[in-house]
Amino acid sequence: MAIFDLFSKRQKRLRGEVSDVYQYDKLPQRLKVQVVHIVRDTVGIERQYNELTNGVYNQIHKVLCKEYGVFSLKQNEYSNFAAVYDHFLAEENTERCLDIIELSFKIIDTYVRDQDYRFRHAEGVSQNSDDAISELNSRFKEANVGYQFESGELIRVDSQYLHSETVKPVLYVLGSNKHYAGANDEFLSAHEHYRHKRYKECLNDCLKSFESLMKAIHDKHSWKYQPNDTAKKLINSCLVNELVPEYLQNQFSSVRILLESGIPTVRNKEGGHGQGTEITSVPEHLASYTLHLTATNLLFLAKCEEKFS
Repeated sequence: MAIFDLFSKRQKRLRGEVSDVYQYDKLPQRLKVQVVHIVRDTVGIERQYNELTNGVYNQIHKVLCKEYGVFSLKQNEYSNFAAVYDHFLAEENTERCLDIIELSFKIIDTYVRDQDYRFRHAEGVSQNSDDAISELNSRFKEANVGYQFESGELIRVDSQYLHSETVKPVLYVLGSNKHYAGANDEFLSAHEHYRHKRYKECLNDCLKSFESLMKAIHDKHSWKYQPNDTAKKLINSCLVNELVPEYLQNQFSSVRILLESGIPTVRNKEGGHGQGTEITSVPEHLASYTLHLTATNLLFLAKCEEKFS
C-alpha cells in the first residue's frame, strides 16, 4: 500500500518540525500501529478457515513464547494475531518490540515471499513482501527511528547517507556472492552486537568480517595464506597479488597504511585483548566509526575483486 504524503506531513516539513536526528530507545505508538497494519496487509486477516495466514501468526507466537519462556504473550486472547500484536502495542521494552518486528518481517521476507501466489489471494492482503519491507523502512525514517530491515535483519542506522552509500551496498555485495557468506554473517553479527550495545563484541566481529573477506578472495584465486594469518599479512598478500591495481597503489600510497591502521588497530586496542585489572569500556561513537570503516573497506576490496576478475 502506498504511503500518502498527507497535508499535515507537508505542513510539518514546511515548519521545520521534521528532525534528521535518529532515536533508538523508544518506538512511537503511531509507528507500532503502522507496523501492525503493514503485517496484516501482507499476511492477511486471521480467520478460522484461513490456514495459510493462521499458520504465520501461530509460528510468530510460538517462537516468541518459547524464547521468552512463557505459554502465551497475552492471556485469554482469542487468536495468535491478537496475542502477538496486542502484546506488541502494549509492550514498553523497545528491544522486545524490535524482536517482534524483526521476526515478523523475517517470515514475510522468506515464507510469505516464497508463497507469494497463495498469499496474494488471502483475505485482507493488499501488498507483497517487497512492498511491506519498503514501507516498514519508510515508516522508520518518517518516525525518525534509526533502524532499517536489511538482509533479513534489523540494522541500526546512525546516518542515512552512510547507510545508503556504504552499509546497504556492502550487504548486497556480500549477500549475493556465495564466497562471502562468512564475511556477510560476521558483518551482520557486528551490527547485531552494535544494536544491543555490545561494543567490544562489535569490534571483534568487524575484524573477523574484514579478515574473512580477504581469506575468501584468497581462496577464490588460489593465493597462498595460513589460516591463522593476521589482517596485516592478508592485506600485504592482497597488495602483492595486485588485488588493488599497482597504479592505484602508487596514486594512493597510503592505501596499505589506511587498511592496516584502521579496523585491526581499533579492535586490538579496544576489544581484542585481556583488559587487565581495569575494566575497559568501548564508547558508542568508536564502535559506530569502526562499523562504518569496516563497511567501506569491505566494499572497496569486494569491488577491487570484481575488477580483478
